[in-house]
Amino acid sequence: MHYEIRVEGHLSEALTGAFPELRHVVMSGQTVLYGPVVDEAQLYGLLARCQSLGLRVLEMRQVPE
Repeated sequence: MHYEIRVEGHLSEALTGAFPELRHVVMSGQTVLYGPVVDEAQLYGLLARCQSLGLRVLEMRQVPE
């Protein structure tokens, strides 16, 4: 499964470094983190990491591979 997690703002290099398993792109005032997610546990872990870093998640969705 592949997912996109859109967060508000432009993330610094340090913040994007907190997600080494995902790639990222900045567009329209948002940062899109994207890549493969193996299971629900990993997905919830990514969302928990966003929360612990104070990131505002705008959207999360599964995308075609």
